[in-house]
Amino acid sequence: MDWVWRNLGQIGELMANHLGVSVIPILAGFALSIPLGWAATRHRTARAVLLSFGGILYTIPSIALFVTLPAMLGTGILDPVNVVVALTLYAVAIMIRSAADAFASVPAEARESADALGYSPVRRFLGVDLPLAGPILLAGVRVVSVSTVSLATVGSVIGVSTLGNLFLDGFHRSFYLEIFVGIVLVLILATVFDLILVAAGRLLMPWTARPPRAPRAAVS
Repeated sequence: MDWVWRNLGQIGELMANHLGVSVIPILAGFALSIPLGWAATRHRTARAVLLSFGGILYTIPSIALFVTLPAMLGTGILDPVNVVVALTLYAVAIMIRSAADAFASVPAEARESADALGYSPVRRFLGVDLPLAGPILLAGVRVVSVSTVSLATVGSVIGVSTLGNLFLDGFHRSFYLEIFVGIVLVLILATVFDLILVAAGRLLMPWTARPPRAPRAAVS
């Protein structure tokens, strides 16, 4: 463990970099998937096209995507923007289906009641569709957060500093403690992200925090 204490500064810097390239894709992927998922529930053709696009996008190897993005974006090969964009695309690919399923789960009666009360389309979306779709959306973004934190380690292969540096350096030096530390820190970071999302879900959707109590049986 002496190695860990001697390199705390470097480990902290790698963890901060990893955090930086993970947060934006999670938030951007969630934001972009909302309109796409909603559109997928409006038309069968749109659903088929969007879900197929998401499935194909997620099958693209991460290394290939990281390497080709600089030519497409005009960025340098070592620019962290490449990793952020790639992870955002993967996040959208995962969240499209979750968002589509979330909005499809909204009861038609709830939408009809909102229309009967004179809700505008925007007000109905914000006040009815989005809250009722919230639990499934939360489950989807939790999967995205774990996937993003994990995939961010691949950025080290193209020279972007993340916790993946610990894997590469430990492998080249056959220093397994360094690899183990990297794995543990990735797991910790993914767990922290998940706990934050769960807490945010309970704060924004308090009705999902506790299941309703079952009625007590009548005593004869």
